[in-house]
Amino acid sequence: IDRSCHVLYSKACKRQMQSKIALHYPPKQREAVWTKVQLQYADFLSDWRTDLGGSRNFHNGTGGSYDCIALMAYYAVCREVTSLEEIEEMEGNLILPAFRRMKFVDCNRPFFKKLMYQAFLNAKKQCDKWGDYQMEVAPFDPDGPIRYEFTRCPAADFAREHGLLEVMPALCNPDYTSMELIR
Repeated sequence: IDRSCHVLYSKACKRQMQSKIALHYPPKQREAVWTKVQLQYADFLSDWRTDLGGSRNFHNGTGGSYDCIALMAYYAVCREVTSLEEIEEMEGNLILPAFRRMKFVDCNRPFFKKLMYQAFLNAKKQCDKWGDYQMEVAPFDPDGPIRYEFTRCPAADFAREHGLLEVMPALCNPDYTSMELIR
């Protein structure tokens, strides 16, 4: 892969994929399957957009855009032994630890509501900078909920281009749990 514009999936994502390969395949096949997943990942990136900022873009960290593509590569190679539930579990294992560490955050309390609203505005600013996600943040209302919405996602664009849209709910559903964790 062109490391000047792309990043490799995270170490945590690699561990997730390799653990599932170990679960589904006998020891003699595991290395060959892992090689196929890596080759599929490289093939997927060979013709994908090169303007997402590499490691400078915060959406490219653990559980982000490149991990989603890696999980799609895993799904494409291991489709006969995996499930969408397993993909959802893997994505949840990638993104939810950060939210579990924020167990003290309660977005129903004024201080945290304002803090998270500012975090959402910063995320939107980063999205606008990279042109990757299109994000809308609802105006702040001290008496109402805070909310944001992604109206475009590079992982969804990628899945659409590669005929993998069925994987998207598995990659997005952990987002609901993440918001529940910060109440």
